[in-house]
Amino acid sequence: MLPSYHRTKNSKFEPAVQSLQALKKGMIIFMNIVETNNLKKYYGKDPNMTKALDGVSLSISKGSFTAIVGTSGSGKTTLLNMLGGLDTPTEGTVIIGEKQIHSMNDEQLTIFRRRNIGFVFQNYNLVPILNSYENIMLPSDLDGDTVDKSYLEKIVQLLGLREKLYNMPNQLSGGQQQRVAIARALVGKPAILLADEPTGNLDSKSSANVMEILKQANLSFGQTIVMITHNELLAQMVDTIIRIEDGRIAESR
Repeated sequence: MLPSYHRTKNSKFEPAVQSLQALKKGMIIFMNIVETNNLKKYYGKDPNMTKALDGVSLSISKGSFTAIVGTSGSGKTTLLNMLGGLDTPTEGTVIIGEKQIHSMNDEQLTIFRRRNIGFVFQNYNLVPILNSYENIMLPSDLDGDTVDKSYLEKIVQLLGLREKLYNMPNQLSGGQQQRVAIARALVGKPAILLADEPTGNLDSKSSANVMEILKQANLSFGQTIVMITHNELLAQMVDTIIRIEDGRIAESR
């Protein structure tokens, strides 16, 4: 059994029912959970202006698994930061659910991020003085919410972490640390999970394992996932690929 925990959370954007299905004239209707409109991020001034993003408009369906691919400097990480509310656009909007996130003040945005966006980073970003279980529960702990124990149980089982819950980060392999980071991102049932090069520090075997876990999280829990990667093989495992070049969408399929 998992350790008892006294927080549960009812997120506004419940991803358990994914890719909203409704029979209407024999077709499935998909609801967009993320939209951007003419998103721009410029640095400096002419003639030395850098256009990290230059008019990006996209939509991401609830319950989908999307990869944003591109070479270094293409703007893909800047786009992820915009989607996660970690950076402010020069122009344009980001809407998650029904919320235009960059119209919020800093406190509102911090709370919104914690409750609705899960992050998985290349370097894991685990707190070294907390064990695996404490790292997983940290966002809910900070938010003062209760956790859905049955959902947590399913996550721990899916990620194979039951025997590692009381290990400290320095007692885990890179792949195991990334699994803890994924569990931490999933446990709050976020509207969207953003993964920035989640296999970048892993060997090929661990990379394949992490990708399989993300895919299973998408399929089993209906979790909407947006992943940044430069790895074309990994990108082939997702539903939709958005290719970024010079701050613009070059291809979406």
